[in-house]
Amino acid sequence: MATSTTKAPAGEEPPGPPPGKGGESTPRRRGALLHLLDVKGAPYAFVAPFFVVFAAFSFYPLVYTSWISLHQVELATLDVMEWVGFDNYVALWSDERFWNALGNTITIGVISTVPQLLMALGLAHLLNYRMRASLFFRVASLVPYATSVAAAALVFTMIFERDFGMINWALGTVGIDPVDWEADKWPAQVAISTIVIWRWTGYNALLYLAAMQAIPADRYEAASLDGASRWKQFTHVTVPGIRSTIVFTIVLSTIGATQLFGEPLIFGQGPNGVTGGADNQYQTLGLLLYEEGWKNYQMGRSATVAWAMFLLLVLVFVVQRLIKRLRSRTS
Repeated sequence: MATSTTKAPAGEEPPGPPPGKGGESTPRRRGALLHLLDVKGAPYAFVAPFFVVFAAFSFYPLVYTSWISLHQVELATLDVMEWVGFDNYVALWSDERFWNALGNTITIGVISTVPQLLMALGLAHLLNYRMRASLFFRVASLVPYATSVAAAALVFTMIFERDFGMINWALGTVGIDPVDWEADKWPAQVAISTIVIWRWTGYNALLYLAAMQAIPADRYEAASLDGASRWKQFTHVTVPGIRSTIVFTIVLSTIGATQLFGEPLIFGQGPNGVTGGADNQYQTLGLLLYEEGWKNYQMGRSATVAWAMFLLLVLVFVVQRLIKRLRSRTS
């Protein structure tokens, strides 16, 4: 059966479908969508759902733990709460274990973060040069980060073992007596810091490397024409160029040091891991939180330690912002 076709006169457009049937509606919809994307508040509308989900899973635990910290609650009966107000905070303030754990957290954080970031900066500077098998070295630097904390801590525990460890064997070859790395305070903290340094140096090095490769090459050329040596180029071009990344890694390392838990727990090899040694010589705030909640079954005290850790981080960031403002004013 033949179909009839209608040809439009010369110079005229063929008749299209009526409005609302798919003809002009598609361009109009596209135009409306583009107009919506051009609206100043449109990005906030698209990002808002993600922040709603983030708030639901972030603020609720904060509010709930703050409520628990004001009560006496046991792990076996979480639905039974006895209001004690700020008694848990007063008891924590006068608890020697808290101040010991706070001091251990700070010292382990310092002796693990400072060498870690310095080594990462130097490693990134070396990887930034054109060298053979650079991809292999970059991937190899991520292997410690990909290793689980349990495996890393277990291996280093055997390395620092008192009687048969590799470190004491190496010290014995040069006439140094074996060190009881787990029983003594400072050796234990150095050993734990070594695990942290080994795991996170390569990760931070790749962050620095990515920031270094974003620095324009003409800056180095201008510095070279001015007669700057390699060291001066590094201190006057590279380091200022990645300053924001350095601040970012310092923030991450500070948070990680405050939450240090897995390395000292496994390093203790048993019950001493929870208490941070027989004399709490390397107990961190994370271990104290776990001891109060899951060993002593006092969830109110555990929540109080958690809020103390959170307030400590807030205090550190406030001090950092104040120092930054003072430097900007003086400069």
